[in-house]
This record gives sequence, C-alpha cells and structure tokens, in this order.
Amino acid sequence: MDALHSEQCVDMTPAEVCMTLLDAGTYLCSISTMYRLLNKHGEVKERRTQRRHTAYAAPELLATGVNQVWSWDITRLKGPRKWSYFHLYVIIDIFSRCVVGWMVAERESEHLAKALIAQSILDQGVPKGQLTIHADRGSSMSSKTVADLLADLGVTKSQSRPRVSNDNPYSESQFRTLKYRPEFPDRFESLEEARRVCRKLINWYNTEHYHSGIGFLTPESVHYGKAASIIEQRATCLSAAHAAKPQRFVNKTPNPQRLPDAVYINKPVPAPAGQTEGEE
Repeated sequence: MDALHSEQCVDMTPAEVCMTLLDAGTYLCSISTMYRLLNKHGEVKERRTQRRHTAYAAPELLATGVNQVWSWDITRLKGPRKWSYFHLYVIIDIFSRCVVGWMVAERESEHLAKALIAQSILDQGVPKGQLTIHADRGSSMSSKTVADLLADLGVTKSQSRPRVSNDNPYSESQFRTLKYRPEFPDRFESLEEARRVCRKLINWYNTEHYHSGIGFLTPESVHYGKAASIIEQRATCLSAAHAAKPQRFVNKTPNPQRLPDAVYINKPVPAPAGQTEGEE
C-alpha cells in the first residue's frame, strides 16, 4: 500500500505500478493482489465524473368521464421536398378518444400550442380545477409558455418520463390510426393540402371511426353523451335477433360491448399480498 501511495505511483493504475516496480527490479505482488488491497481499503472507484439520471415516477392518470384528462402531441407531416415538414398538433380526450382540438402549422411553436390549448379549453367549457393535460417532453410541451398557461387556467400538467414512448399511448395511437388511412398521402404538396386532408381525417376519426377501446362507439358519440342510447339500441337489436333464432346463439344471449368505466395512463399495479404500499 505504501508503494501504491508513493508519489511516483499514486496516479498510476495497478498494472502500471506493477510494471514500474518490476522494471526497477522489485516484485511486491500481482496486479490482482494490488486491486484486492485497494478494494479492501475502499480505493477502487470510477474516477471520472459520471452523469446521474434522475429517477422519474411513471405518470398515473385516471379519467372516469370526459374533459378530465387530455393528451396532446405534435407529429411531423412530410412536405413537398426532402427534409421539409408540416406539423400536426392534436389534443385528444383519453376517455372518449375524441379530438377536441387540432391544427396544422409550418413549424413547432410553444406559442401556437398555447393558443390551441386555450381555445380548446374555451370551446369545451372546461371549468378550473377539473382538467389534467398530459404530454411528452418535447420542447413545446415542456415550455414555460405552456406551463404558465395551464397554471393560469387551473389545469394540472402531466408529462411522460424521458425516453419512455408508451407514457403517451393515446396520442401515439391516434396518430397511427390517421397515418394508416389510405387517403393519407406520403407527402403533402402545400400547407393548404395538409390542412384539408387532416380536417377530413379528423372528422372521420371523431364521427365515423368505431373505436375498439370504447366499445366500438365513435369518439364523438361518447364525448357528447350519446353512448348510452346507442348501446341500448344495439341491445334491443341483438335481443330481437336472439328471440327470432335462438339456435344461432349457442352460449348466451348476445350483449353489446360496454363503454369502459375508467381509462388510465399507467394503471397502478396493486402491491403483492402482505405488502403495504411503499414497501419493497
């Protein structure tokens, strides 16, 4: 240990110390023994400054009705030339899956995002203290401009964990649905075309798309309180079909799919039996 701490060897690795001493005609121990002794005295560690990643808790959000939790994101649309893009902003209600606000712009901007969010909240008549808005950690989503707006409007801000794409599943799924439509072009020739096509697609998504996550209802019918009457009508139709030809239904009387009572972003996982929350 005295040799390792000597002025000549203090900044050397054990391998360098061993070879230096050996070239001077001295053998004290092997390289591995030097490491063992250093480790015993707590002197083996990474000397470079290492970046420490902050541990982020998974966002856990629950919506039991409309206008409780919104999710928003921005996706790029290919423009007429290589490396040219337009930007589609979309705000979606996670309970109804209804698009409550959208716009297509030439750039991604926190000020445009602020205007869209403010107008969407006004259009929906959302009271203060009711709404949570979730987004990923893009520059516009994380901006002070948007954060100040949400605070002023009494809206709770929620954000995904860094580098975790599935913390914002509803926005990602909605973008994927739009982009897989056959009328969605590979490139948009102009901003006007992008707005025209997106207007048509979002109208289809809200009013015609039977969404599997909400009992194969349309987002607009759920968002504006028409779901119960539609499900009742479906039940009546199925009951009549069963009464007319019961042999066609082997197991039971058919029932329409129900609307989920609750929608989550990262549903909490119950603690194992015998373990209280917070214990590991």
